[in-house]
Amino acid sequence: MPYLEVAGDRLHYRTDGDAAHPCVVLSNSLGTDLSMWDAQAAALATDHYVVRYDARGHGQSPAGSAPVDLARLGQDVIALLDHLHIDRAAFCGISMGGMTGQWLGIHAPQRFTQLVLANTAARIGSADGWLTRAAQVRQDGMAAIADGAAARWFTPAFIEREPAIVAQLVDRLREQDAGGYAACCEALAHADLRADVASITAPCMIVAGLSDPVTTPADGAWLQQQIPGAKLTTLPASHISNIEAGAAFSALLRAYLE
Repeated sequence: MPYLEVAGDRLHYRTDGDAAHPCVVLSNSLGTDLSMWDAQAAALATDHYVVRYDARGHGQSPAGSAPVDLARLGQDVIALLDHLHIDRAAFCGISMGGMTGQWLGIHAPQRFTQLVLANTAARIGSADGWLTRAAQVRQDGMAAIADGAAARWFTPAFIEREPAIVAQLVDRLREQDAGGYAACCEALAHADLRADVASITAPCMIVAGLSDPVTTPADGAWLQQQIPGAKLTTLPASHISNIEAGAAFSALLRAYLE
């Protein structure tokens, strides 16, 4: 399994496809790992170089010792591109990964051909809410967060229709390192890009889930209105739309990148 040393810590990543093809980077949501993109990687790898990674403190990327903020999450992506000798890439991130994409569009526009910002917002939740969650998992572990995750991530119909998929994702969340999860909650507590997203110049597509209670369609519409030339698409899904509406998400992403 390949790892990259970044700021004294290890970042786990995976590549699929031919490195000679155009590159797309996939960035996971809070509490998941790079496997959440399995369907999209399979759909894109025939003619794209797909790079995905476990965000800091997630999956097989240890939380490490470096302070975590949105800038650090964005700089991890730049370090990964540099490590792979990729000058420019498309980027698709969901939820926390979508905030990372916004930061990259603001601070490293020369590195990205396109941005896909899925189920995200320029400000997600409230500082108090994130700090309370971080304190809870530091004290009590991941069980309480995992128990309520399915209802935040998926519609009731999907939970009933695909219990095995839901259970697998919730189990991964339950196994998440509490310190790494809490550190990213604390990063989100202080992440607010509302004053900056209008400076994004890369072509941008916003994807919103029609039933998303976390980052609502209104949040997506606000981003679309702020980012010059951005497009907005909605999918019949809740918060993790690339899994709940997997085929539609993959087709949408593939069409946009082409």
